[in-house]
Amino acid sequence: MQIREYSLPQGWFPRNPDDISGEISGYLKGFACPAADSLACLAPHAGWYYCGRLMALSCASLKKDVRTIAVIGGHLPANYPALFAMEDAARTPFGILPIDKELRYQLMNKIDSLSCGCAEDRYKDNTIEVLLPMVHYFFPEADLLWLRLPASLDAYEAGKLLSKTAKKLGKLIAVIGSTDLTHYGSNYGFSPHGSGEKALHWVRDNNDACFIKAVESGSPEEVLLCAEKDSSSCSAGAVLGAMGFAAAEGLNSAKLLEYTTSADVDKGRPPDSFVGYASMSFGG
Repeated sequence: MQIREYSLPQGWFPRNPDDISGEISGYLKGFACPAADSLACLAPHAGWYYCGRLMALSCASLKKDVRTIAVIGGHLPANYPALFAMEDAARTPFGILPIDKELRYQLMNKIDSLSCGCAEDRYKDNTIEVLLPMVHYFFPEADLLWLRLPASLDAYEAGKLLSKTAKKLGKLIAVIGSTDLTHYGSNYGFSPHGSGEKALHWVRDNNDACFIKAVESGSPEEVLLCAEKDSSSCSAGAVLGAMGFAAAEGLNSAKLLEYTTSADVDKGRPPDSFVGYASMSFGG
């Protein structure tokens, strides 16, 4: 059996199952958890210290009886193919998380007909791996589909193909689209509104708010335009894939569950550089 091992160093997420269970219980305590009735959501992908609660809210919004969880990652520009993990399973602190090879094979054949095509994911990337311990916790009996999509409208079509393929196979699946929002400050070479509170307010109330509104509109073109024009999503392909899947499933309403930034976690004066995070769920 080929296993996809950890690539992220210690610190991104707990490595002990008991610590993970404790962390997730803490994230959800005192918060109004969404009803577990959706088949698609968006979640951030930074270290759990910054956005673990938002990841947990997204996972908690999904139906618990799904057979496969498709985690769609990004960090891919428009000219990249769709990337699949070709191993048999991925490692998490809870053990081995099987990869749905039947769904992967059928979906790869369909995505190969799109202009982006598909290939093996040979890269180290956080957009999927950081979510896997939480996926394994919430869905201990489900398989995994590991897929990263490029920032193009092909990603939206790939999401629709995912829904069609799962239905043909008679599988109930859910999708998590993995993205962070605006990366602001000198660390990221993006500081159009200076620094401090003014910059933080602009990111929170304008740039990220516009991207969230685009997702809520259901328009893949608007989402892609916002991501490209405003640098408001680092993984637009993941968002588009989740949106395409949701649309094919008749989930036409996107709801913001919670929004925060890394500056909100690091209390005090806004740092020079920070990142926006959103948890969203798709409903009927």
